[in-house]
Amino acid sequence: MAARTARTARTAHADPGGAPGPGAGARVDVRRSQRRTRTVTAYRDGGTLVVCIPASFTGAEERAWVDRMVTRLAAQDQRRRPSDEALGRRADELSARYLGGRARPTAVRWVANQTARWGSTTSGEGTIRLSDRLQGLPPWVVDYVLVHELAHLIEPGHGDRFWELVSAYPRAERARGYLEGFAAARDLPLADVDDEVHEDAGPRPQDDPPRAR
Repeated sequence: MAARTARTARTAHADPGGAPGPGAGARVDVRRSQRRTRTVTAYRDGGTLVVCIPASFTGAEERAWVDRMVTRLAAQDQRRRPSDEALGRRADELSARYLGGRARPTAVRWVANQTARWGSTTSGEGTIRLSDRLQGLPPWVVDYVLVHELAHLIEPGHGDRFWELVSAYPRAERARGYLEGFAAARDLPLADVDDEVHEDAGPRPQDDPPRAR
């Protein structure tokens, strides 16, 4: 059985914009194995970075390899985590390819406060927001969520016409299955892609004052 050591990554890894990267302050679970002699592997398990090392490593070797693998994972995440600007460009490309360019969002951005849905759309304003829990997932899965939200700019509801638009994306069913499995494996309250679509109600009439709750 592998011995485990929990630690917190000490190195603050910066992205090109100067902000701390995904590795800064991350919880690291170091697992030593008698079966390993030379190889070191690392992967994410929810919010924990798991680093597997040979049992023979010294404390100094462990620290050096943890920092190295945390840096490598942070760089990998950075490559797979587009900025808001890149997300907007990708949305335009997907709209042109699968929706005839009819969906024209005014803004597309990541948000951290969506814990019960993958994405949301304010159709009156033309804005799209994606949960930052999607960051690091395969690009074709993020593309699916973008197409889903873009389709809401054309069809606000979830009727047959909406799903016909979404089905233009060739990996739609596969992406839905991926997200359902991802949420189930991590016990997330995100079992589907179904999102919240906001419509602008406009100003309230003067003879209809707000009611006390």
